[in-house]
Amino acid sequence: MVVLYHRDDCCLCDEALATIEACRDRVRFSLEVVDVDRVPGLSEKYGAEVPVVEIDGRKAFKYRLTADEFVRRIRRPWRPWKRFADALR
Repeated sequence: MVVLYHRDDCCLCDEALATIEACRDRVRFSLEVVDVDRVPGLSEKYGAEVPVVEIDGRKAFKYRLTADEFVRRIRRPWRPWKRFADALR
């Protein structure tokens, strides 16, 4: 699941959405587009820091992304234990 947090009249947001949509022929994913100005609390949470892209509930990108980076992140297996293992090193 991919979530794009954006706002109207944001050229970086439009660019991020276009990049994500262009990847649909390379990988399968569901996309939810959320306007931070229309959901209570999100405008305060994100402020001017949009766009933000979450993949499977984790922040993956802020401001800019490329198609190759996006596809690589989508294809990467989810490893919730990796953060824990890295902390033990």
